[in-house]
Amino acid sequence: MRQVEGTVFDARNRRLKRMPVLWLAGFFTVLVCFSITSITLWQLRQSRNHELDIAETTVANLSRSMAQQAGATFDQADIPVAGIVERLSYDGFGAATSSRMHDFLRVTAASVEQVQGLFIYDKDGNWAATSMSYMPPNSNNADRDYFQFHKTTNSMLPHIGQAIRSRTTGEWIIPLSRRVNDSAGHFAGVVLATIELAYFDRFFDRFSIGKHGVLTLAMADGTVLARRPTLENIRGVSIADGQLFRTYIKERFEGTATVRSVLDQEVRLYGYKRLERYPLLVAAGLSQQEVLDEWRQYAWRSLAIIVCVVVANLLFGVLLFQQIRFGLNAESQLRIASHSLEKLALQDSLTGLANRRHFQEIIGLEFLNGQTNLHPLSLIMIDIDFFKSYNDNYGHVAGDKCIVAVAECIRSNLNRTGDLAVRYGGEEMVVFLPYSEVQGAYVLAEKIRLAVLARDIEHKGNPEGVVSISLGVYGCAAHACPTMESFVERADIALYTAKREGRNRTVMG
Repeated sequence: MRQVEGTVFDARNRRLKRMPVLWLAGFFTVLVCFSITSITLWQLRQSRNHELDIAETTVANLSRSMAQQAGATFDQADIPVAGIVERLSYDGFGAATSSRMHDFLRVTAASVEQVQGLFIYDKDGNWAATSMSYMPPNSNNADRDYFQFHKTTNSMLPHIGQAIRSRTTGEWIIPLSRRVNDSAGHFAGVVLATIELAYFDRFFDRFSIGKHGVLTLAMADGTVLARRPTLENIRGVSIADGQLFRTYIKERFEGTATVRSVLDQEVRLYGYKRLERYPLLVAAGLSQQEVLDEWRQYAWRSLAIIVCVVVANLLFGVLLFQQIRFGLNAESQLRIASHSLEKLALQDSLTGLANRRHFQEIIGLEFLNGQTNLHPLSLIMIDIDFFKSYNDNYGHVAGDKCIVAVAECIRSNLNRTGDLAVRYGGEEMVVFLPYSEVQGAYVLAEKIRLAVLARDIEHKGNPEGVVSISLGVYGCAAHACPTMESFVERADIALYTAKREGRNRTVMG
């Protein structure tokens, strides 16, 4: 009897000792599965980030190379154009029709690979000289956008227009032109160099960008000039509504971004850069799917091994793994959503310009820096003339379109990094110009005013018959302005002076 009791007691002791071991074994199994899963996921995440970092560096370098080449391409075309303008200014426009000028144009055009032809037009748009072997009789290019630009804009800087078909050869070209003035400073004509778009096609072919990569040359306003791979009717299409322009390029003229293309809906990692001397932008994009192809294959192999180990040890490990993965994905989505909301909080949804909050943050920082560095600050206050009458006559939808059109005129005339266009409220807008003297701000304000008039938007309630704007300009050294409020107030006073004096004018405070 005692032997039986001892046997039962020993069995109970063995069961009591076995239970902690079983718990430890189960815990250890779970810990091993969790550790392997966590380490492997971390390695996958790091390798994915490494692949994206390499791709980001690649597209950044590619965009810089493209920008350098594009800049050199237009510089090489602009050098003879500038030389011809200088020669005509010195010798008089009559020299344009000489045989020596024709020979000079022909030799110069032949020496620059990307230049299709060189042309000189008189003040009425008639052909005065060309590098072509044949000059069509009674030819006139006064209807071209570049000619109208130089005729109405007294600027001696080079102008790049949208891609057009040459009337002489029928090929796609990019016009680069300069204005010619007579001795009295009046408009005398235009010198034009036509750059072959096929040159950029050949240049783009040198780069390896994968099956779904893309290379783009566009105007600063988003109008496409050249693209690889090309799409049907792509030239002249605007991509300004895409996330790359709306979110990234508007804030920085150089950088990288991962966005979905508005043309083919492909998600790409883009490197972009705006040219310093010309209103052009280059962008190089690699397909995110192609960038991560090898990583994705490696990831699937690793995940398959993890699943086998976890299933072999404990089903709960698989469930735990899934929860962790879902948690990480949710956290990533929350960060992306938070970042997107932060971006939207600083942008006006109608015009795409900065909003008042963004303006107040930037002017506060610039004003503080200006007091330290003693650099100048300038401000342009803009108001659409008789806007209430416009809304009453045409409706609020048309009123919104009018505001957007004025905003586009403002944006298209801003070429410097750091300049900030703002929708201040209603139809009132602001342009903040750090490092700009008041005289330069006044010149810019006049360009904007003329650009709005050039839109020729009908406005029966305006004595001008079209939509016009009034502008107030004020500038000072940052240390000379007592407060930010007084800085804004002086520009506002100048604006109301412009309105009192009859509107459709710029007044400098």
